[in-house]
Amino acid sequence: MRGFLVSSIGVTCAAALALPVALPSAAAATAVGPSAAGALPGSTQSLPLAPLGSDRAGGAARAEGLPRRDVRPFSLLGVVWDDPDAELRGSVQVRTRATGTTVWSAWQDIETHNHEHAADPGTAERDSGRVRGTTAPLWVGDSDGVEVRVRALAAEGPTGAPGGRASAGDADGRASAGGADGRAPAGGAPALLPAGLRLELVDPGVEPPPGGTPADAPRANTMTAEAAASSAVNADLAPLGALTIPGLTKERTEADVLAARGAGARPYVGPRPRIVTRRGWGADERLRERDFAYTKTVKAAFVHHSATGNNYRCSQAPSVLRSIYRYHVMSSGWRDIGYNFAVDKCGNIYEGRAGGVAKAVLGAHTLGFNTNSMGIAVLGTYTSAAPPKAAVTAVARLTAWKLGLFGANPRGTTYLKSGGGNLYRKGTRVRLHVISGHRDGFATECPGRRLYSKLGTARSASARYQGR
Repeated sequence: MRGFLVSSIGVTCAAALALPVALPSAAAATAVGPSAAGALPGSTQSLPLAPLGSDRAGGAARAEGLPRRDVRPFSLLGVVWDDPDAELRGSVQVRTRATGTTVWSAWQDIETHNHEHAADPGTAERDSGRVRGTTAPLWVGDSDGVEVRVRALAAEGPTGAPGGRASAGDADGRASAGGADGRAPAGGAPALLPAGLRLELVDPGVEPPPGGTPADAPRANTMTAEAAASSAVNADLAPLGALTIPGLTKERTEADVLAARGAGARPYVGPRPRIVTRRGWGADERLRERDFAYTKTVKAAFVHHSATGNNYRCSQAPSVLRSIYRYHVMSSGWRDIGYNFAVDKCGNIYEGRAGGVAKAVLGAHTLGFNTNSMGIAVLGTYTSAAPPKAAVTAVARLTAWKLGLFGANPRGTTYLKSGGGNLYRKGTRVRLHVISGHRDGFATECPGRRLYSKLGTARSASARYQGR
C-alpha cells in the first residue's frame, strides 16, 4: 500500500516513522491503547457480539448484541464486521451509562450505512486487507457502561436499500442499488447479519494543553518525527508545530496566490479562514500511515455530516475528532481519518487527513469520487436537526478559499470520473455541483436532509467570498 503513496516534501518523508496499525482480535474483547500500542493516548475496546436468544438461520444470526455491562471509560462507539463489502441490513441500537453514575441513556440508533465513506474500489487503501465494514460512529460522551442490540430486518422487496453495491447499471452510467445483484432478498425473507460483529468503544485520550498557553504558540520542541512531518506540509502557512493556521484578509490571500502563481489576472479566491491544525486538535500522528497521498487537483467539495450526533459542546470537538480519527484507523482499517476537513457547530474549521491543507490530499470520504475532490464533515447529525448558521458559513468560507486555490467556481458544475459506487459505474464521467452533498455521488442519506437543503446557500456565499 505504501508503495504508491508519495510525499511532496522530501524531508517530510525522511522524518516520518511508521508504526504498524494492529487491528484488534475478533476472538475476544481487546484493547488497543497505552498498554498495547506503545503508550499512544486514547484506547479502543473491541467487544465481540453474541447471538441473542435462538434467533439463528443456517448457522448465521439474525440478532446479536451485548448485555448491559461495565467497561472502561469511552466516549464514542460503533459496530464493525469482517467483510467491508457486506452490508448490515438492519438496525443497531445502543444505550450507555454516564461515567460514575447509575444513569442510563435511552436507546439510540446508529447509522448503519457507513461504507459509502471509504476509499475508492481498486485503490491501495481499499485493498490493504485491513479494511472492515463499519457503522457510523456515535458520540455518547464520557461513559463506562454499555448495552447493544443488532437486528436484521426483513427485506422490503426488489428495490433494495441505499448504500448497496452496484450491479451492471443503466445506459447513462447509473448503477442499481441493492445486494450483489442489485436486489434485496426476495419474498421478504429476513436478511442475515454480517460475520464478525464487534462493538468498538473509543476513548479519545486527554485533551490538548488548555488555553493557559497561547493558542497559536508552536510546540515544535515536543514534536515526534511523525508530528513534524504532518506539520511541515503546512510550513508555508504557519510555523512548525503551530496549533492553528491563522486567517488572512482577502487582499493578503490574493497577494499570496499571485506570488505563488506569478503575475496574472486577479484570482477568484476567498480569504483564508482560520484552521485548527491536526496538532491543535491533538491527532496522534503515529496512528496513521506514514506517507501522504495526493490527487492532481481539487475540482469539487463533498459536504457530509459525521452522523455522530449533536450531543457535544464545541469545546469537545477536538475529542470528537480524535475519536473519529481513531475509529477510522484502528476500527475501520483506513490509513488516516477519511475527511479532508471538519467543521463544528460553532463554525470552527479543522484540518482532517494529513498532507497539507492547501494541497490536493486524497481522502476517503465519498466512495467513487475521492479523486480530485475534498470532503468536509460537519460534526453532528442533520437529518431532522437544522445545521447551525455558523457551520454553513464555515463551509462557505472554507470552500471559497480552498476551491479558489484550484480555480473552481463554487456556483458552477464540474465533471468527475466515478471510481465505482452504487449510483455510477466505474469510469462514468459524472457532472456534479462544485459544492455537492455526499448523496450526489452515492445513494445515501448523508449529509442529512436539513444540511443538504443549505448547500445552495453555501454555494452562493462561497462565490461571494471569492468576489464572483
